Amino acid sequence: MITRETRVNMLIGTNHCLSHFYSLTLPPLFIVWQAAFHASFSELGLSVAVMALASASLQTPYGFLVDRYGARPFLIGGSLAMSLGVLLMGFTTSFWQVVVLAFISGAGNAVIHPADYSILSGSIRKESIGRSFAMHTFSGNAGFVLAPIVMAVLIPTIGWRGALIAVGCAGLVAVGLIVVQSRILVEQTRVRDRSAHLSTRDLLTSRTLWLFFGFYLLSAMSSGGLQAWLITILRDVKGIPFEFASMGLTALLLGVASGTLLGGYVTDKYPRMLVGFTISFTLFSAAMLLAVGLLPMGAVVALGLLFIGGFTMGASRTPRDVMLKDASPKGQIGKVFGFVSSGLPLGSALTPVPFGYLLDHKMPDLVLPMAAVLLLLSLLCMGSAKISAAAEAAEVPLPVPAE
Repeated sequence: MITRETRVNMLIGTNHCLSHFYSLTLPPLFIVWQAAFHASFSELGLSVAVMALASASLQTPYGFLVDRYGARPFLIGGSLAMSLGVLLMGFTTSFWQVVVLAFISGAGNAVIHPADYSILSGSIRKESIGRSFAMHTFSGNAGFVLAPIVMAVLIPTIGWRGALIAVGCAGLVAVGLIVVQSRILVEQTRVRDRSAHLSTRDLLTSRTLWLFFGFYLLSAMSSGGLQAWLITILRDVKGIPFEFASMGLTALLLGVASGTLLGGYVTDKYPRMLVGFTISFTLFSAAMLLAVGLLPMGAVVALGLLFIGGFTMGASRTPRDVMLKDASPKGQIGKVFGFVSSGLPLGSALTPVPFGYLLDHKMPDLVLPMAAVLLLLSLLCMGSAKISAAAEAAEVPLPVPAE
C-alpha cells in the first residue's frame, strides 16, 4: 500500500519535474521558430530570458503570499498558469505572443519552490524530510534531463505546435491530480500572530538569509556555466569528439540527479554531519572539475570523472536545503525559500556570458577551474550562514517585527 507521504512526494515531485522541464522546452524550438517567425537569435533568446526572469523575480512575493494564505491555492493556480503558458504557445501566430506566454509560464513557475517546500515541511515527518527534499531535487533534475530528449522526439513526430500542446497538456493532468488529491497535502503550521511574521525588511536585512542566498547563487553560477559550455570545452580544449563531449554533459547531469538521493539518505541518518558532509563532497566535486580541466585524459576517463563530480555535487544539495529549512523561522518557510531559491535561476543566468567571454578571448582552459572556484566560494557562504544562523538563534526573539 502506498503511504500518504509517498503520495505527497509523487504529487509534488511530478509537478516539480514539469516546472524544470518547461524551463528547457524552448531552446530545442529555436531552429523551427526562426523559420516560422523570422526571429533573430536575440529575439529567440529573449523568450528564455523572460521566462527565467519572471520566475526569479516573483518567487519572493509568492513566498509571502504562501505563508499568509496557504500554499495549495497558489500551487494549483501557478502550476495552471505555467502549463497553459506552454500549451498556448502551440497556437501562436507571431513571436511577441511567445514572449508574453513565456512570461506567464515563468510567473506561474515562480510559485513552485515556496509552495512545495511549505507543503513538504508540513506533510513529511522530520525523520524523512531529507529523503523527501532529495526526491524533490531529483525530480527537478530529471526534468532538465528529459526536456531536450522529449522535445527532440516530439517535434519531428507531431510538429512544434503539437509538441508544445502535448507537454502543456501533461501539466494540466498534473494540476488535476493535485486538485483531486489536495486533501493529503498538509501545509506548514501558519503563524497567526502578525508580530511574529518575517517582514520584507526582516527578510532583506537578514545576514543569514543573504549568506544562504549567496550559497545558492554561487552553486547555480557554477552549474549554469558548466551546462552552457561543457560540451564546447571538452571538444575544443580536451580534443574529445563531439559525440563523447555531449555524453560528458549527460554524465554530469545524471551524476547530479543520482547524487541527490545519497544526500537525502545521509541527511536523515546523520543529521549532525550535514556541514562536514557538504564541505567534503563539494571539495571533491571541485577537485573533479579541476582534474578534467587541467589534466590530460581520454574521453572515457573524462566522462567518469564528470559523473563522479556531478554525483558529489548533487549529494551536497539536499543538506543545503535542510540547513535552510532549519534556519527558517516557524511558519515562514515560503518566503524564506522563495527569496533564497531565487538565487538558482539568477545564478544560472549569470555565468554563460562571462564564460563565453573566456572562450572568445582564447582562454577556454579557465572555464572548468572557474566553475570549481565558484563551488569553493559557495562553501564560504555556507559556513558563514551556519555561524550567523546560530548567532541569530541566540538573539531571542527573532524576527524583530517591522513597525
